[in-house]
Amino acid sequence: MTTTAAPPTRSALGSKDRLKTAIAAGVGTSVENYDFIAYGTAAALYFGPIFFPSEDPLVSTLLAFTTLAVGFFMRPIGGAVGGYLADKYGRKPVLVGAMIVMGAATFAIGLMPTYAQIGVAAPIILTVIRMIQGLAFGAEWGGAITMAYEHAPWNRRGMFAAIPQSGNPLGIALASGMFALSANLDGDWKWRVPFLLSSVLVIAALIVRSRLSESPEFQEAQAAGTIEKNPFLATIKNDWRGILRVISLRIVESFAYYSTATYFLNYIADRDPELRSVALNALTAASIIAIFVTFLAGSLTDRIGRRPIYITACITAILFAFPMYLLTNDGQPLMVAMVFIVGIGLIHASLTGAQGSLLTEQFRTSTRTSGASLGYQLAAALGGLAPLLAASLVGVFGWPGAAMLYMAAAAIGLIGILMTKETWGRAERQRVGALVEAERRSLAETNR
Repeated sequence: MTTTAAPPTRSALGSKDRLKTAIAAGVGTSVENYDFIAYGTAAALYFGPIFFPSEDPLVSTLLAFTTLAVGFFMRPIGGAVGGYLADKYGRKPVLVGAMIVMGAATFAIGLMPTYAQIGVAAPIILTVIRMIQGLAFGAEWGGAITMAYEHAPWNRRGMFAAIPQSGNPLGIALASGMFALSANLDGDWKWRVPFLLSSVLVIAALIVRSRLSESPEFQEAQAAGTIEKNPFLATIKNDWRGILRVISLRIVESFAYYSTATYFLNYIADRDPELRSVALNALTAASIIAIFVTFLAGSLTDRIGRRPIYITACITAILFAFPMYLLTNDGQPLMVAMVFIVGIGLIHASLTGAQGSLLTEQFRTSTRTSGASLGYQLAAALGGLAPLLAASLVGVFGWPGAAMLYMAAAAIGLIGILMTKETWGRAERQRVGALVEAERRSLAETNR
């Protein structure tokens, strides 16, 4: 019989590396999002005629969005593999490995020859690289969130889990800002430069992440011998309800983002090309606002619970679905900017801010990364279809088709959160608060 060491004692105040870990997770998440979102922006603005030339612009756009969706279909596989490895061998190795793979794939896109240069091989190679991006991005999220969550003070886990979530809009802001700047360059450099420059961000993030300590909860489970032999199978067998809850909760957030930042961006640019720069700048501004709103939403969940924030954001999304098109069909720049700010800076950011802790708390330590990652990335695969579905529906119903799709996703999210039990209710907040306060007093007396 194998003997195990006594499990380490965890502190209710969190680990000594709690802040460094959360920030490092956020830096890495921002880079991963920069790399992944850069493709969505390029697909909306450039890739149609460059890699999928057609006499019909709609066909080119649909093909470009199809390759965008391919990356999303790979994310559940990446989430399953990354979650398995993180729950079996540790969170840190997955974070570093995912960063290396994503960085290499994104840099390769910047070097891609076009359809005019190598013919049909260009879209095929681009699709393969996009698949690799999807695998890496799928493996990233669960490890980053669980690391921040498990290092955090027990009464501030919503806030700490929101720090890597804030890396999402930061990466989006960097990507959209870079595309706005590169729009002034000549020829293919308009889209190549943002992909090539990502290598600088990847190297910086790798340096930061390589210095992290492992999750204290994982170390405790490892010392106690409670690591699952096969975390993936254990999750499917025992936590399938949690996976379904995560999918329903994530659908609204994923559709809210890609319906706005990718499809709506394309919709505005196609209707009025002169508004392209306005839309890109508005997306950048909205993403910057979202950095702070995400953090504030996560912090607020520590005070009032996870569900109120999510319920409010879902209802707001339902009410916003049709106005986002009605307000912009006249091509007024101010209205275009407002839609991006509300859709990305407020609605989407509120959802992502609450998600870090809410989704993580659906699972126990031994299957936490596997369960949260798998549910999160399965929903992301569906969300990746949002631009393609929206474009198809608009082709049949006009802009109301895209609005109905947005509203339906928001309704699914609302149903999901109404059926999800509060994981951080008043009684739990009071219980954990008492533990934290007692440990603080004990620590203060020891240091006297």
